[in-house]
Amino acid sequence: QVQLVESGGGLVQAGGSLRLSCGASGLTFSNYYMGWFRQAPVKEREFATAISGGGGATAYADSVKGRFTISRDNAKNTMYLQMNSLKPEDTAVYYCATRRYGLGRSVSTYDYWGQGTQVTVSS
Repeated sequence: QVQLVESGGGLVQAGGSLRLSCGASGLTFSNYYMGWFRQAPVKEREFATAISGGGGATAYADSVKGRFTISRDNAKNTMYLQMNSLKPEDTAVYYCATRRYGLGRSVSTYDYWGQGTQVTVSS
């Protein structure tokens, strides 16, 4: 079965950086679009960024554009999220997810999810 496992979360000061990883198994990784979502306390899960199977196409939410960079290494079945210039409002549980087609931004259109990794940005 498909499994996604996030890692790399932690506590960082405002202005700092973190890199998240999402390892995938049980699928032909390069055939799948991947996305990062996040969910802050008492808020709905929201789209952050997505990447095509080959890595040539990406999409970003306005709130992270210019600060976050999504990438993937298909040889390692791993996706990454480089987060720079972090702000306290970036504090959330970050989830990776996958879908077969398209740079989707809707939670409901993704088929498989990881368990999430906590990112906390202190002011």
